[in-house]
Amino acid sequence: MINFDEEVRKFKPCLEVSQAEDAIYKNDVKDITDVLTEMMQQLNSKEEK
Repeated sequence: MINFDEEVRKFKPCLEVSQAEDAIYKNDVKDITDVLTEMMQQLNSKEEK
């Protein structure tokens, strides 16, 4: 039978997962609220001129 406790102790995450995680967290992608905020700032600055 499989000894799950032993298998869990031997488990090591693969490097690709760690590298992908770093890339995802470091990626500064704008979401819709960022885009809308930027658009509102541009509109407000045009109205002030």
